[in-house]
Amino acid sequence: MQQTKYFIIDFDSTFTQVEALDVLAEIALKDNENQAKAIQEIKDITDQGMEGGMSFRESLKRRVKILQANKKHLPELVDRLSSLVSPSFKRNTEFIEKYKEQIFIVSNGFKDFIVPIVKKHGIKEEHVFANEFKYDNSENIVGFNEDNILSSNNGKPRQIENLKLNGEVFVLGDGYTDYEIKKAGLAHKFYAFTENVRREKILDEADHEAPSLDEFLFTQKLERAHSYPKNRIKALLLENIHEGAVNKLKQEGYQVEVHPAGMTEDELAEAIKDVSVLGIRSKTQVTEKVLKNAKRLLAVGAFCIGTNQIDLKAALHKGVAVFNAPFSNTRSVVELALAEIIMLMRNLPDKIMQMHQGKWNKSASGSFEIRGKTLGIIGYGKIGSQLSVLAESVGMNVQYFDLEEKLALGNANPCPTLEHLLQSSDVISVHVDGREENKWMIGSKEFDLMKDGVVFINLSRGHIVDIEALRKNIERGKIHGASVDVFPEEPLSNDHPFESPLMGLRNTILTPHVGGSTLEAQENIADFVPSKIIEYINTGSTTNSVNFPNITLPTLSQAHRFIHIHRNEPGILADINNILAKHGINIGGQYLKTNDTIGYVITDIDKNYQEDVIKDLKLVRGTIRFRVLY
Repeated sequence: MQQTKYFIIDFDSTFTQVEALDVLAEIALKDNENQAKAIQEIKDITDQGMEGGMSFRESLKRRVKILQANKKHLPELVDRLSSLVSPSFKRNTEFIEKYKEQIFIVSNGFKDFIVPIVKKHGIKEEHVFANEFKYDNSENIVGFNEDNILSSNNGKPRQIENLKLNGEVFVLGDGYTDYEIKKAGLAHKFYAFTENVRREKILDEADHEAPSLDEFLFTQKLERAHSYPKNRIKALLLENIHEGAVNKLKQEGYQVEVHPAGMTEDELAEAIKDVSVLGIRSKTQVTEKVLKNAKRLLAVGAFCIGTNQIDLKAALHKGVAVFNAPFSNTRSVVELALAEIIMLMRNLPDKIMQMHQGKWNKSASGSFEIRGKTLGIIGYGKIGSQLSVLAESVGMNVQYFDLEEKLALGNANPCPTLEHLLQSSDVISVHVDGREENKWMIGSKEFDLMKDGVVFINLSRGHIVDIEALRKNIERGKIHGASVDVFPEEPLSNDHPFESPLMGLRNTILTPHVGGSTLEAQENIADFVPSKIIEYINTGSTTNSVNFPNITLPTLSQAHRFIHIHRNEPGILADINNILAKHGINIGGQYLKTNDTIGYVITDIDKNYQEDVIKDLKLVRGTIRFRVLY
């Protein structure tokens, strides 16, 4: 017969995010000129008591003495603490409601403010055990009831012993006094709660770390708001991804590991084994070998526009969704392209270098305005089309070539062939994607077709242009000026050397893949990509995924969501629904979308069902991945 479980929960820095006496000090001492010093002293004493460095009773006496508080301060304290209830407690109301007869708040804090707060969240008043303030005739707080067990050293174990709980006892708290219950042999397990404060000395004594109530409930297999604790989701971010992305993922509750450079295939294959979310930029290659080692990977975020560095087909077969930032750095790349067109037309790279060498070469030779010149844009996508608008606004004539039919913006003209564009443009700027078919798109043959004195710019992908052919055409004067931001081989980090045949050439701008590297662009990307990944993990929505069928899903409410990713084969949806029918499950909503490779089925059902249905759904033929969300 299964034993009854009892849950002993601390209040300060566990049920609430703060130590209540610290907040009370801020309220009571707000007009005191020594407020800051007194508050810090109280916090220091609190920490010593929590970590076992000072006896509890001594800690309590010293703090109450410094407080100089009055009963009139308590309503404001209750209001402030009510807004500071730990998020994981606020969302797990179902657990508190179901187990209210087995949940006890045992705190070294004070009933005077604890009871009004926890009662609002379903905790029974008679299940709150805490200290009590003593007041003088003017209602000043002058001490505490020293006869209360919890005011004494080792008070929590004595209080639990008095409760005579017949069953398994689990303690959730952040301080040494919580651990003392387990130390006294009165608890089955002690969980160190670290959602609000992390005390290493307490973690050393704990049976388990609980970064949230969700983690505690998950390990106990109890009702909870989240199907899977977010603290168990590990994110690995490479290549100096903007700190905004790091913070966003941490705020969601994920473990986040940051690596400043790219990784080789072997390095990443090793590092990715227990990673659920991978974030990269342009240097890291996510290959089939890497993905085979990714046992827990749910999503890859490309913190850039391109995704050719990711094997999208292998990711799809693995059930890994890929997201990028298709618009976030567009403006940055376009501004750089326009600036470089002007610089190269004016032959500024050479003049700038000569000035640094002490040479004054004031001459109009080889310098031209861009007004009236024809700009040929290869690739009329998000970047190419915006460059078209800006270039036209400064007086250039714009033409473009794209394999797909694209609506011209402004007065831009489509070219019937790439050859036509190459032969008739004064400036050529390449903005195509990294698909394999575009490899070596521009080589010796294409350079031969260009006008003499053309300006050539590549801000797209390194393997688009034959670098040796470009070098020869710069050296022989065919190309008036060139700018290259992307290269067939690029260093993994800023600490690795850069080499290129283009180094040292006249009127040539070489930049280290910084087309999208502006603070504005990186901030936008750092917000957009994590948002899409978080939305996918939380709801199953695949909006803006570059490899999954795109589905935008409603917010899940009072239901469980089954997410089934499978090979796109006939009859699988029928198999899924037959299993649901066999288990007597009514479908609240169902969504299906497919592409050539996979089917993506989302089914919302009532929360009450037998766990066997999950086992059956995982065994459906063609299953790649199955997840439950709630």
